[in-house]
Amino acid sequence: MRKIWQFLFLASIFVSAFHSDGNAQSKKKAEYRNPANDPISKLPESKKLSWAELLYRVGSYFTAIDYYQQLKQNDERNPYYTYMLADCYKATRDYVPAAHYYSEVYSLNKKDYALSAFYAGQMFKQQGEYQTAINWFNQFLDDNKKTSAAGGANTGEENFGRNVPPKAMKEYKKRAKMEIDGCVMAMSSIKEPQPVTILNCGPNVNSSYTELSPFPLGDSALLFSSMATNGVIESDIKRTTPKEQFYVSHKQQGYVDSFQWPLPYTDGGFNMPGVHTGNGCYSPGGDRFYFTRCNEEDSFKIICKIFVSKFGRTNWEVPVEVPGNVNEPGSSNTMPYISKVGKKEVLFFSSNRKLQSRGGYDIWYSIVDPRNGSYRRPQNCGKQINTTSDEITPYYDSRVNKLYFASNGLKSFGGFDIYSADGGPTRYSNVHNMGYPINTSADELYFIKDPVGKPDAYVVSNRIGTTALSNPTCCNDIWRIQYEPRLAVKGKVVNKKNQEQMSQVVVKKIDQKGEMDTYNSEDGTFFFNITRGHSFVLTADKAGYTSTRATVSTMSVKRSDPDDTVEVTIMLDTIKNPFHVSNIYYDFNSATLRPESVASLDTLVNFLKDNPSITVEIFSYADGKGTPEYNLALTQRRAQTVLDYIEKFEIDPKRMKAVGMGDKDKVAPESGDGSPDDEGARQKNRRTEFRIVSDTPNKRVIFNSAKPGSMDDQDKNLHIDVDEGDDDGGNKKEKDSE
Repeated sequence: MRKIWQFLFLASIFVSAFHSDGNAQSKKKAEYRNPANDPISKLPESKKLSWAELLYRVGSYFTAIDYYQQLKQNDERNPYYTYMLADCYKATRDYVPAAHYYSEVYSLNKKDYALSAFYAGQMFKQQGEYQTAINWFNQFLDDNKKTSAAGGANTGEENFGRNVPPKAMKEYKKRAKMEIDGCVMAMSSIKEPQPVTILNCGPNVNSSYTELSPFPLGDSALLFSSMATNGVIESDIKRTTPKEQFYVSHKQQGYVDSFQWPLPYTDGGFNMPGVHTGNGCYSPGGDRFYFTRCNEEDSFKIICKIFVSKFGRTNWEVPVEVPGNVNEPGSSNTMPYISKVGKKEVLFFSSNRKLQSRGGYDIWYSIVDPRNGSYRRPQNCGKQINTTSDEITPYYDSRVNKLYFASNGLKSFGGFDIYSADGGPTRYSNVHNMGYPINTSADELYFIKDPVGKPDAYVVSNRIGTTALSNPTCCNDIWRIQYEPRLAVKGKVVNKKNQEQMSQVVVKKIDQKGEMDTYNSEDGTFFFNITRGHSFVLTADKAGYTSTRATVSTMSVKRSDPDDTVEVTIMLDTIKNPFHVSNIYYDFNSATLRPESVASLDTLVNFLKDNPSITVEIFSYADGKGTPEYNLALTQRRAQTVLDYIEKFEIDPKRMKAVGMGDKDKVAPESGDGSPDDEGARQKNRRTEFRIVSDTPNKRVIFNSAKPGSMDDQDKNLHIDVDEGDDDGGNKKEKDSE
């Protein structure tokens, strides 16, 4: 008996994607894996190594890991055991231990295992640790500037990372440079995410094993392939394991993208016991159904063929292989998708056939002859689409004339990414990575849009959050892509005095969580993409000026709302001294702030947050009543109370100084006769002023010229109060005690 741990992509992209385990029964797993009860564990090292290598070669990576771990425990610094552990973890898409062991191999023997640095970079990249990945790829390039590893006839992967011939090393170096470009692209895209929400389709669709090939049936149901189990699957030597089959899950009425319990898809009788079945799609007229059947042959080799069933007078006919050399003998042909391209009906599919191939799996197409329904000789989609690696899961949207596909041979965020290309079926342009969060550091496959309504979509991915039987990224789930309205804010920065646009100014956009984006404006105009469910504060920064603020809220925007762009204006004013904030009150003969003072002080808080380079002095004044000594002490306490209040909003106290002025510097003469005019003069003298004492350049938001077209993130811990305030001055009204 043997247990299957992770199953193939239905298209059999790689033979090694089919992972098995040599255990007898799941209930005996713990007992079997216990070295005290496992007969293999008691073998001599050479025989145990032979057993581990056999398991590795047949794709039983999880069990191979157990034995390589045992071997390594007895010889911790053996680079070969460490390298094989890393390779096994990479094959199971367990990126964290894979990166760890490749890094360890490099420290143990980088000369003989020259590819360890390259693979460490790949595994850190697939974790999303992009800067660490870049460092490893650069290390690999630095180590191999002049010479390759020791000569040999085979590639590194065939010899476990050793004996890499010069030609192969050249390709690895070329790939390393592209991997670095992919890391840079990913980091940039994460800062500017696509306006989409990605949701797991949930336990009624996804199991602990792999789900594949989503195909929306209108707006009410989803067709997909699955083993539909969360338990351990076992098989005997004849491999009579459960197979991938078609299932359908209907949407819950009244709930957006919530699915009911899946049912076997019995329409047409396309499922066949003992055969992996999936990758289904209907023809544009709905009268034909295309799908894939995959058989396991010797040595775990899997051959897939594309079938078609026609709808007769009352039911579906028996499926037959698609004719016209679509299923070329000796190759695996899979992932059909048929669509209109102009006036032609075109069948796209993925195949690893050799003749006219670019390498690995390529995307091919066959035009359906409208006269007799025959299939013309398949053609390669060309070098704009196909690379020397693998291109799979084609989907063509005739509404926008775009081909969507997955590739691991183009500049990517991780492994497989989703790309779009204009044109077809023969020529393509504008091949474009779909960006974050559609693509992540994990693998993304099977992108397909809804056929009607707003073009939401599905994607298959092993990203974090996937329902997994083993490690967090072992297996694929179907995810829902909900497209958001495209929201933006644009505007201009003007001089408050003359309303002219300001040049060479940095605009800051900060959300309610304190996360900031910046925009370097040469001419005073700016543009930001924004998302739903946020409040934003926008300010500008220029030496010698203070900024007003603009606020934008998308809290009430719904996903069904149309695209929208908000226009705002930010004003800059030359630094003025002194400036005033009105209506700051204290209790009689006290330095305690009264509640009605809060709104005015919040204006100053906003001013200091919006202008982080400014430092101020807080001056508190009293009227002529009372002794000079008493009023001096009272005004010092009051100024300190203001400083303490502002500091609570995480304004650096070093930017403020509290100064009590007593009854100095009166702004109105006091007669002392108690008349209304005298009381009015005393109210004017009882005041608080704020003076800007410095404009510190190193506190400014500075443009990072290393990032073309935008700004680096600044202080991630800044907290913003989004209420608008008026920074224009007025006289303070304070109640002083004699």
